[in-house]
Amino acid sequence: MAVIIPAHNEERLLGTTLEAVKNQSRPPDEIIVVDNASTDNTAEIAREAGATVVHCARPGVAYARQAGLIAASSDWIVSTDADSLPIPEWLETLEEHMEGNVALYGPMRFFDVTPFDQSLSEYFYRGFLNFSDFFGRPNLAGANMAFSRLAAIQVGGYPAVKMREDVLLGWKLRKLGHVQYVPDALVNTSGRRMQQGKLLFLVKQLAWIRGREPRKFR
Repeated sequence: MAVIIPAHNEERLLGTTLEAVKNQSRPPDEIIVVDNASTDNTAEIAREAGATVVHCARPGVAYARQAGLIAASSDWIVSTDADSLPIPEWLETLEEHMEGNVALYGPMRFFDVTPFDQSLSEYFYRGFLNFSDFFGRPNLAGANMAFSRLAAIQVGGYPAVKMREDVLLGWKLRKLGHVQYVPDALVNTSGRRMQQGKLLFLVKQLAWIRGREPRKFR
């Protein structure tokens, strides 16, 4: 398994994320940090932690994720973000569900918010992912997803879009085989996304399950 982490100016949180990835009960075979046009010490922090650093000069998380996919050699790609903290059994849990699937995804919970917002985020995400799984529209998120490298290459990898590249890749992979939701593969992630406002955040997530982005927020 290759864990790929895109990072743009993430020197503040990247070191902690890499420690969480290195200390997995099932260690990764590769750790790749894609330095996406950073102007801080992101690349240096990644190297010091023992990660392979891939440089992606073109700004945009879709390009960074694609660069990581191309650089990896493992059979499975596991994706998370530079501000995320997977639980220690994350990779072990995902590996248990790889057979018979082309992609996997798990829930997320915010860790740097109030206790109420943390509970709300976990409740919402689990309900949201159960809902999307029930209706056959898997909602893979870059902070917590895994997929067959060869399958991803077969469908052309990540689409070159400004956002939702993770969700769209998941929908392409679904055409090749089964995509499974793994509720026990939890990743704690930064609540920075909620700073734009809870209502806006929830509206965007609900729009994505319908396969579109609200016009008002484009």
